[in-house]
Amino acid sequence: MQIKLNINNVQRSFEIEPDAMLTDVLRKNGFISVKMGCNEGACGICTVLIDGKPVSSCSLFAAKAEGHNITTVEGVIEEAEEIGRFLTSEGAEQCGYCSPGFVLTIIAMKRELTKPSEEEIKDYLVGNLCRCSGYVGHLRAIKKYLGVE
Repeated sequence: MQIKLNINNVQRSFEIEPDAMLTDVLRKNGFISVKMGCNEGACGICTVLIDGKPVSSCSLFAAKAEGHNITTVEGVIEEAEEIGRFLTSEGAEQCGYCSPGFVLTIIAMKRELTKPSEEEIKDYLVGNLCRCSGYVGHLRAIKKYLGVE
C-alpha cells in the first residue's frame, strides 16, 4: 500500500505492507536515530514525536501516522546536540542507545510544560528506560536544561 508521511517537515511517499510498524519504515528509509528496543512500546528507545507528542513507534502501524507530523532526532539536531551536552556534563551518557528517545521526550516536555517540578519531570519520562545508568544524572541534566534547578 502507498502512504504519505510528513517526516521532519518533508512530505514523503512510501510503499509499505499494511502491517508495517513505523519504526521499521523510518529505519529502512534512513532515519537511523529511531532504534528498536523492546518491540512492545515499553522502553522508549523507538520514541518519535507525532504532532509534538512522544510516541513509541514500534507499536504504531506506519499507515496510522499518515496525515500527522513525525519528528525524529534528525529533524531537531541542534536541540538534540544541546540536550546531549547537558546529559554528558552530568554523566548520564554511557552507551547512548536510549538517547534519541530520551532527547525527543525532553524536547516534548520542554514545549508542553512550564517550569515542571521534579515529580512532573519523572512522570513525563516514565516510558524511557536506560539500562546503563541510574536516572540521577538524567534528572540533573534535564533540570539544568529546563532551567528548573
